[in-house]
Amino acid sequence: MHRSLSPAVVMTWQIAIDIDLCQGHGVCESEAPELFEVTRDRKVVALVAQPRDQQRRAAEQAVKYCPTRALKIIDQEVTP
Repeated sequence: MHRSLSPAVVMTWQIAIDIDLCQGHGVCESEAPELFEVTRDRKVVALVAQPRDQQRRAAEQAVKYCPTRALKIIDQEVTP
């Protein structure tokens, strides 16, 4: 008997930044300096395109404490 196995699903995540909402308060940079930087024009940029799982907690704190809610975490399923 043959069993059809579904391919493994890998969960990845990334950080989305709404530049229109960002006011450059820098809370994200304070919470996760390895992930965010506030530029001279007071806008946040992501320093890492694909954050590591070990950086998830810091990213969640940055999202939680962003005063303008300009950040969010997007979870994605990827089939290799």
